[in-house]
Amino acid sequence: MTDKFEKNADALLSKKLYLLDMDGTIYNEDQIFEGTLDFLAQIEKNGGRYMFITNNSSKSVEDYVKKVNAMGICADASHFFTSSQATAFYLKENYPGQTVYCMGTRSLVRELSESGIPVVTEVDDSATVVLIGFDTENTSEKIRNTCIMLGRDVAYLATNPDLVCPVSFGYIPDCGSMSIMLKNATGKTPFFIGKPEPIMVQCVLKKLSIRAEDTVIVGDRLYTDIATGKNAGVDTICVLSGEATLQDIEDGTVKPTWIFDSVKEVAEGLKQA
Repeated sequence: MTDKFEKNADALLSKKLYLLDMDGTIYNEDQIFEGTLDFLAQIEKNGGRYMFITNNSSKSVEDYVKKVNAMGICADASHFFTSSQATAFYLKENYPGQTVYCMGTRSLVRELSESGIPVVTEVDDSATVVLIGFDTENTSEKIRNTCIMLGRDVAYLATNPDLVCPVSFGYIPDCGSMSIMLKNATGKTPFFIGKPEPIMVQCVLKKLSIRAEDTVIVGDRLYTDIATGKNAGVDTICVLSGEATLQDIEDGTVKPTWIFDSVKEVAEGLKQA
């Protein structure tokens, strides 16, 4: 088995866990990519398993299960680990019992609350942590309130550093772009919890009792997906179906282990092997 540039990829045949990005990797918005279902089936046929790890904090795990099920993907909550879940884990570990002001979707706020984290969405003197997510429900009032909170002595976190999110017509600003907007207004930069930080991968490997060397990350972004693999000591596949281009890979300092045009090509390689 070889990748786009004929690099030997036989090691993929023995991987026990495929950690899959979603937007730009297996689908674009509500359109599943050709070959995705074959790819997932081939992973299981080879004795492996797959889990979706996404930086997109605009949806809850329940939302994602419904979304992928509607596309024909067989998955339940156990197949997902999101930046929202990683954020809840991080908050409980590092800011136990502290009230969090959140600029995010209702799904993110609900997920944090259900994890036992005190969370508010209005200016509140009790909040000692400010958290921003990929807020697809954002308003000028929420931005104003967030700027007010960032003017105080608070910890500042963000679910993910992605600059854009792929949609049917191109891209829209993601959490990373929102953090730049807020930095221009407040001068403050958050600590990003999702990819490329290794937190999500480390949590999943510990949960499933699987070694890093038996794992591969599949994604379309160098600065999140591929960088996460480097930071977590895990092999990576960069697919060219989303944000990253061959020029980006050539010019960048973070290099994937393998390069494929899409998950369809990965599936075909696994079948042939």
